[in-house]
Amino acid sequence: MSDSSYWLIRFDNQVLIQHESTQGHVFPFGNAADFGHPEDALMVGQWQGQPCYAIDAQTLPEHIRGELMPVRSLFGAVGEEAFTMAGRATQLMDWQKNHRFCGRCGTPQIKKTTEFGMECPACRLIAYPRISPAVMVLIRRGSDLLLARSPHFKPGVFSALAGFVEPGETLEQCAIREVREEVGVEITNLRYFQSQPWPFPNSLMLAFFADYVSGDIVPDPTEIEAAAWFAIDDLPKLPDPVSIARRLIDAACQS
Repeated sequence: MSDSSYWLIRFDNQVLIQHESTQGHVFPFGNAADFGHPEDALMVGQWQGQPCYAIDAQTLPEHIRGELMPVRSLFGAVGEEAFTMAGRATQLMDWQKNHRFCGRCGTPQIKKTTEFGMECPACRLIAYPRISPAVMVLIRRGSDLLLARSPHFKPGVFSALAGFVEPGETLEQCAIREVREEVGVEITNLRYFQSQPWPFPNSLMLAFFADYVSGDIVPDPTEIEAAAWFAIDDLPKLPDPVSIARRLIDAACQS
């Protein structure tokens, strides 16, 4: 473990951030001794040219000043790069915490040193970090966009449709199925836009544009609270800029 490293400290599902750092550290900087030589520290990448370790803390180091923030809030507070690093770290910490025992035989697992993998010393099963692909689709009909809201969204917010890929399904098949199930319409001409790691808890969002073909909007009441066509120049409240959903909608409005 490097003597000089950045440390991404998670406490009570929040990350410790140092706003006041004159060197722009964002994450605390120091050696392992400053943080109690944590046994479960994960090296999650490089930050400002130095190794960055992530730990789940039971208590906060008294000598470290900073503010605890939810990962989702980091984008607006300290920028996209810090948000991405914190998202990667929280996913890896959750993976390590949730795979302490083998899912096949129940033996305590051992962290591999050559890759991110928890290996069972008895049956040799390896558990790798889980990534759940999800497809997002923004449907266009002329100058209108089809937007919907889940009951879990902030009040008034509408977004593109999205759903998780099922076993044996292509991204294209997932997009068609999810749109049909959630709002009852048919689409065509899928065009890939961008992807985004989304650590809530372990998704990879893959965003597409699509064109409307047919069907009236019939929301699935178990997933969709409301859905409608909105004119590009008269859109409802949209998701936060941190999300790929917002970038997808903004790109459609500019095209």
